[in-house]
Amino acid sequence: MDESTDVPESTSIPPDALPVPVVGVDDQAAEATITTGNDAFEATFGDAVGTPATAWVANHVASTAADTEAAVAVLRGDRDTSTTLRLTPPGDTEPTCYRLQPIEVSADRPVYTLLTPADSSCTVKVDRLASVISHDLRNPLDVADAHLQAARETGNPEHFEQLAAAHDRMERIIQDVLTLARGEDALAPVAGVDLGAVAVDAWATVDTETASLSVVDDLPTLAADRDRLQRLFENLFRNSVEHGSTTTRSQSSDDTNDALTVTVGRDGDGFFVADDGVGIPVADRQQVFDSGYVRDDSGRTTGLGLTIVEEIADAHEWEISLTESDAGGARFEFHPREPSTT
Repeated sequence: MDESTDVPESTSIPPDALPVPVVGVDDQAAEATITTGNDAFEATFGDAVGTPATAWVANHVASTAADTEAAVAVLRGDRDTSTTLRLTPPGDTEPTCYRLQPIEVSADRPVYTLLTPADSSCTVKVDRLASVISHDLRNPLDVADAHLQAARETGNPEHFEQLAAAHDRMERIIQDVLTLARGEDALAPVAGVDLGAVAVDAWATVDTETASLSVVDDLPTLAADRDRLQRLFENLFRNSVEHGSTTTRSQSSDDTNDALTVTVGRDGDGFFVADDGVGIPVADRQQVFDSGYVRDDSGRTTGLGLTIVEEIADAHEWEISLTESDAGGARFEFHPREPSTT
C-alpha cells in the first residue's frame, strides 16, 4: 500500500480547507506572480496577491541566495521536491523555519505550495554554524601559515611566538562557537573594555598586507565581551583589506601613498571603523550584512564576515550603520541601542 502523503492528482482540495499556509502562483506570465493565498497564508504573511514570487521570497527569506533560488523554483513549479528555509513573517523579529512543499490541489493553474512550520528537519542553522566556524578560523589560520613559512626561512623565534598566539586565538574561537551553539545567552560583557587595545590585538591576527591601522586616543570605554569584540574588529579589518584594497586604488604595489589605512575612532558615545578604500556602493549597503552575500567573484570570502559583525553588534545591543568615510571608503558606526520606551 502506498503510504505517501502526497495529494493524488485527481483530488481537488480547496486551499482554504488546509490549516497551514498555502500560496498559489501563476507561472504562465512573464514574471511568476502570486495569485492567491488561503486564510492561513494571509494570517501569517498578509495579502500578497499580485506580488512577484521572487520579490515575495526576497522580502521574507532569512537565508542564503541559494535557498532563495530553491524557494522560487518551488513556487514557480520548476521543482517537484520540497525545500526548507527560514522566513520572517511581517511583525516578527525572529525568522521561522518553513518547509515549502509543492502540492497538486487541482488540475488547473495556479501552482500551489504548502508552507509547513519545520522543526528538526530545518538544518539551516546547523549548516550556517559550520560556515561561521570555517570563516572565523580563517583569520588566525592565514596568519599562522604566513609565520610558519617565515619561521622555516629565517628561524627567527618571533615567528614561533606569533604561531603560538594564532593557535591560542583559534582555540578561543572554537570554544566561543561551541558556547554559541548552546545558546545566545553566552555573551559575557565586562565594563570598561579598552576598544583601542582590542583593535590592536585584532589587527595582529589578520593578514593586513600593506595596510596600516590608526587608532585615535579618545575612544570611549564600553561594556563588551572582549573576545566577541575582537572578532568584530577582525572581520571588519579583513573586509577593508579584501574589498577596499583593490587594483582600482593603484596599479603599482610600490606606491606606498596608495596603501590602505583603516581607522578606529570615536563617534559620539560609540565608535567607528573606517577605511580610505574604494567604498561600498549605496545600492549594496543593505545587502552586505546578508549571510552568503559577496561583492565579487574572487573566492577570497565566504560572505559571512559582515553577517557575524552584525550578530555581535546585536548581541551587545549596539546599532550598526554603514556609510561613506571622509576619504570615500567604507565607514561602520556602532552606538549603544536606545532603550525601548514601551
